[in-house]
Amino acid sequence: MSHFVELDNITLRYGGEDTGTVALEGATLRVARGEFVAVVGPSGCGKSTLMKALSGLWPVNAGTVIVAGREVARPLEIVGMAFQNATLLPWRTTLDNVMLPLEIVQPHRGRLRRHRAEYEARARDLLKLVGLAGFEQKFPWQLSGGMQQRASLCRALIHEPELLILDEPFGALDMFTREELWGVMQDLWMTKRPTVILVTHDLREAVYLADRVHVMSARPGRMVHARTVDLARPRTLEGTYTASFTAITQELREHISHARAAA
Repeated sequence: MSHFVELDNITLRYGGEDTGTVALEGATLRVARGEFVAVVGPSGCGKSTLMKALSGLWPVNAGTVIVAGREVARPLEIVGMAFQNATLLPWRTTLDNVMLPLEIVQPHRGRLRRHRAEYEARARDLLKLVGLAGFEQKFPWQLSGGMQQRASLCRALIHEPELLILDEPFGALDMFTREELWGVMQDLWMTKRPTVILVTHDLREAVYLADRVHVMSARPGRMVHARTVDLARPRTLEGTYTASFTAITQELREHISHARAAA
């Protein structure tokens, strides 16, 4: 079976060959096209480093990274990314922040001037989908943290990436806003169906959103457990309190505890 994302036995070291820190060693991950996968593990296990390797932002020292059938040797243009901090540019409106990738990524950069109305309509549709209709001309300081993160998700999706990488995108938000955005993210994924890889410390978040959850070992990180989440979609907050949901989160918690103890 071919996979859209294939990380095969990768090792990644920061610093020198002898004195550097080995962040990943023997890490392997395969993700099908359109699948939503979450990665969890102890703090410092290399989850974010895994995303850097996957997106081409940091080259691996050993092993291979293949996305869409091609080995990754430089930053990928088919990737959309969202992080813990929304990092919206303060001098740009919400609409202009969402449209920023179109000014950078081909072929959109070459088409933007001639087809701006078409792209603006796409951005407005995304903002409407996440509940930000009417906020297109607001600046980041005029938005709440949750609204900024909604805009960040739209920015990650505006160029219709084949792969969406989410690195703790809701980690800085309060619990109620975070849970609200789980529903927003689920709706976005079910509507657009990109391949998604989510890094999170929140096990409820992982189980709520993902088709499959991978647990990493302590540093140097590698995959030590995979759990398919066989819960019906769309998922609800009420469903997070059911016995089946709780059993999955508890299983993942035990594997993380074991990984920490083995460090």
